[in-house]
Amino acid sequence: MQHPTFIERSLDRSKKVRLRLVSVFLSLLIVLMSGIFKPSVSTTTTEILWDTYGVPHIFADNNEQLFHAFGWAQAQSHGNLILKLYGQSRGRAAEYWGEDYVESDRWVHTTEIPERAQDWYEAQNPTFRTYLDAFAAGMNAYAMTHPEQIDDAMEVVLPVTGVDLLAHMQRGLHFTFIVDSEQVSDLLESAQTKSTHQFAQESHARSNFGSNGWAIAPSHTTNGHAMLLANPHLPWSGEFLWYEAQLTAPGINAYGAALVGIPVLAIAFNDSLGWTHTINTHDGWDAYELTLTAGGYQFDDSVQAFEQNEQILKVRQADGTLRSETLPVRRSVHGPVVAEQDGKALALRVVGLDQPRALEQWWNMAQATNLTEFESALQELQIPMFTILYADRQGHILHLFNGQVPVRSQGNFDDWVGVVPGDTSTTLWTETHPYSDLPRVLDPDSGWLQNANDPPWTTTIPSALNPADYPSYMAPHEPIGFRAQRSARMLAEDEAISFEEFVTYKHSTVMELADRLLDDLIPIAQQQGGELAQRAAEVLATWDRQTNADSQGAILFAAWAEAMDFSNLFAIPWDETAPFTTPDGLANPAQAIAALETVAAEVEAQYGSLNVSWGDVFRLRMGEFDFPANGGPGYLGIFQVLNFAPDTNARFRAVHGDSYIAAIEFADPVRAMVLTSYGNATQPHSPHRGDQLELFARQELRPVWRSRSEIEAHLAARETV
Repeated sequence: MQHPTFIERSLDRSKKVRLRLVSVFLSLLIVLMSGIFKPSVSTTTTEILWDTYGVPHIFADNNEQLFHAFGWAQAQSHGNLILKLYGQSRGRAAEYWGEDYVESDRWVHTTEIPERAQDWYEAQNPTFRTYLDAFAAGMNAYAMTHPEQIDDAMEVVLPVTGVDLLAHMQRGLHFTFIVDSEQVSDLLESAQTKSTHQFAQESHARSNFGSNGWAIAPSHTTNGHAMLLANPHLPWSGEFLWYEAQLTAPGINAYGAALVGIPVLAIAFNDSLGWTHTINTHDGWDAYELTLTAGGYQFDDSVQAFEQNEQILKVRQADGTLRSETLPVRRSVHGPVVAEQDGKALALRVVGLDQPRALEQWWNMAQATNLTEFESALQELQIPMFTILYADRQGHILHLFNGQVPVRSQGNFDDWVGVVPGDTSTTLWTETHPYSDLPRVLDPDSGWLQNANDPPWTTTIPSALNPADYPSYMAPHEPIGFRAQRSARMLAEDEAISFEEFVTYKHSTVMELADRLLDDLIPIAQQQGGELAQRAAEVLATWDRQTNADSQGAILFAAWAEAMDFSNLFAIPWDETAPFTTPDGLANPAQAIAALETVAAEVEAQYGSLNVSWGDVFRLRMGEFDFPANGGPGYLGIFQVLNFAPDTNARFRAVHGDSYIAAIEFADPVRAMVLTSYGNATQPHSPHRGDQLELFARQELRPVWRSRSEIEAHLAARETV
């Protein structure tokens, strides 16, 4: 058989590209003719200046052009991923890509995301709706202009619309961050075997979402400028990826990061102010148990009928044909029914589904120039959750326990974490607390604010908030975690922090748990342990108590900690009057020694030594890049958070944790250092997949380039859109 020549192959590919171009163009033309996006007539040019790290710096003469270019840029960096996420948010992923997506489609349709997204689109401020359309049109335009850059399997999603953006945001924000299908499944599995308090603790401990955030007042810095640290910890894949960008148009010059496929920056700063988010201890959903009866379900001594409809799911088979599956969708006064068994049903109620303007609120936050304007945007309360930490050029710092918190009739935080009786209106909340009810701290005497996913009561120490002033269901009153203790300790122990120290503290890999327990564990193992425990104690005694790449002893201690039961580990429980020294001590020394001997044997057998370095086992791997990791799980009290998944040869690779990092000083001009750990692109041939991992391995951030002169000095490409 004669193989095609290079020219023949090139001609075949050229023909394919032309066909794809025509297909996408026709799809886009349909969108334009239907009036979904009506671009304004303009003779101006929008520029995207791409720097050497693949960050787009967009300069536009109006907001529609800015959003259009931002859509173009995101398609160029993450096109395949975003189209996949939009397809899932439509509830058509199984139709597009097969059986693996059936459960995803069922969740999307059961929670009514596509229909609600259409309603939200129609409820947008008309001006902002044109911005959503412009972003979608920018993505479509990129796909039309560069069809060879979009995978064949993803083209089926094109063209995208403003409705897709809202469905994607809703699926990610309300039905992943606030509640997802796995949480509901865990609740069902745990309902018969665990207390609500136990479920609450385990659910919080298992969370894949986390963050560190700092806001430091001028009184607590060496240079008299406020500083802000943004440090979210999210999975390094899918809808959780951050996209770093600069957006500049009349009235806005914001730098920060958006979650992929989202048309606005969620963490950002400008010349006047900045903010970051952390995941707060916010309970924005409830699962109601319904007693089924003929004709519906019991509610207040009467029978209520369900609202019912059917969705037809299409599922692509291996041979390319489609099969149909009927999905009955039932809704109670509480919300959609998500499970049914033994005469009972479980209905889900989620906050914020009647608040469609979260994207516009983020946009307004980025345009604010002072605290008054910023809080005016916050008071819209469209963003359903997330702590907000803020700092500005005037020296103000702010912590807000932001979110739509249900006004509940009774009970504390734990009472609402498990299954709630749904047969009475006394448990059915219908309102959320106004802005004035939320825990808020402005310019504390301490000069600093922090949050590491702990409740708001310890945002600064001594506390500026009294939990008794708030409903007991607002947030739990529980011990501050070890990562939060490390966070607060670094700020409290340095009364005047320089920007250089600020960046150094961000990279702290000190293990707070080790500082708390090694002074007990080492002497007990030396005195009472066997030969292996004594050798392990020697290793722990010389360990630097960090998880730097060359730290020896960290693997041994982390393995020991994982083997211990934290619920009865400590001799002295946490005391809120001694937040930096409790809990402390070993409650059961004999058990601690036995566990040390067991894990020491395992570590030595696996790696040939108890002195193996942290970075030899834990790696930063992506494509061609492979570096020793530093940092580790936050529950050990490590501020630089990384979580790992098994890789090859008993090694592990980072899959979650420090993602987008920004350290900002509100000097004149603003000074900032950043890092997007995994790089700013996922497209197959992009040079920016993993290109920042080496900086992460060296515990370094990059300088932010914001002025045209700085950007052009580090320019990789210039595009006009």
